[in-house]
Amino acid sequence: MPLDIPRQAFAIHPIIGAPLGAEVVGLDLSRPLSAQDFERLHRAHLDYHVLVFRDQHITPAEQVEFSRRFGQLQIHVLRNFQLTGHPEVLIVSNIRENGEPIGLGDAGHFWHSDLSYKETPSLGSMLHAQELPAEGGDTLFANQHTAWDASPDHLKREVEGLQAEHWYLAKYEELRQKNPFRPKLTQAQIDEVRPVSHPVVRTHPETGRKALFVSEHFTTRILGVTEQRSRELLDALFDHSTRAPHVYRHQWQPHDMVFWDNRSLMHLAAGCPDHLRRKLYRTTIEGDVPF
Repeated sequence: MPLDIPRQAFAIHPIIGAPLGAEVVGLDLSRPLSAQDFERLHRAHLDYHVLVFRDQHITPAEQVEFSRRFGQLQIHVLRNFQLTGHPEVLIVSNIRENGEPIGLGDAGHFWHSDLSYKETPSLGSMLHAQELPAEGGDTLFANQHTAWDASPDHLKREVEGLQAEHWYLAKYEELRQKNPFRPKLTQAQIDEVRPVSHPVVRTHPETGRKALFVSEHFTTRILGVTEQRSRELLDALFDHSTRAPHVYRHQWQPHDMVFWDNRSLMHLAAGCPDHLRRKLYRTTIEGDVPF
């Protein structure tokens, strides 16, 4: 990266009244980004967990390039929804062309952290709006640091130090029943997403903050306790971790690109009417083995 890239004049505004999130205004991600500007964004991402880059007229290649500044990119197991020419980009869309879906239409149906079902889950994801519906389509983000901090002491004592199993297929068939466009996975794809175990409470590798790391979508059970106790604990954690004080609801604006930290948050797609077109491009950055 050249050292003489000029800095850009942009502002970072915390989202008022929300437990996380900041807007980045005045930055043009189609232009080269200086090391100083990148470090400023990196720090803000750690501080606010969600950055909303407003009015970004960028190409998929530019989204990929910016995403790679944060680390290696991960390829989603559903390769039929890759953007042509850009396998790093997952199309998130309810649009059908010639009767066939062009993207993953039910992405984010359950609360989750992206790729928690991998040995090395995601550091973060970037989602760039291409087409937005006239109503609906919001994305909710739940701060798992504040959720952990606010957990009852007895629950903290019981779950800290425990491991939980995460599995991509946990709700896959349930989603396929509702959305037949989800393809039946090949054996090679199933082998790619075998169950893994991660700490129920993870430590952020860059900030040292603790966060809950279980989700209704991918976490199947807590290890080392009875099946009944596992279910009771997961139900309590799922309920607590997504309560209103921890949640920011993002209402999309044209050309928004949202970058969230999967080590700190869970997210949920609120959905929109089926007849309204919605299309976004997602890139996902590889993280570290949780500890």
